[in-house]
Amino acid sequence: MPQAVTTVALLIASNVFMTYAWYYHLKKPAWPLLTAIIVSWLIAFVEYSLMVPANRYGHVSQGGPFTGPQLKIIQEAITLTVFGVFSAVVLREKLQWTDYVGGGLIFAGAFVALFGKDLLARATP
Repeated sequence: MPQAVTTVALLIASNVFMTYAWYYHLKKPAWPLLTAIIVSWLIAFVEYSLMVPANRYGHVSQGGPFTGPQLKIIQEAITLTVFGVFSAVVLREKLQWTDYVGGGLIFAGAFVALFGKDLLARATP
């Protein structure tokens, strides 16, 4: 499997755990704050166990295809996608049109960060 695909798959998996760690407790208002913190930290351990290898495996210093800023931008785009699904399915909160526009702008930025140099090189004679 190409490193880029493996990196993105690990980033997606880590973001699923991250989203649960950060927001699932909102579905459990009866939990004491300390319980929410401990459960979140336990879930976050899994997230870190996926995120760290994703970043190491995907970074150019380790033979991967992405720079640090590219990894972060990819991660943010994935986070928005995962959170959008989580918000709708788990929290049962409908996304507004402004959420879609904001997300679209972030995806446009991710596209520029990842492919902008290549597009510019092809466009210039």
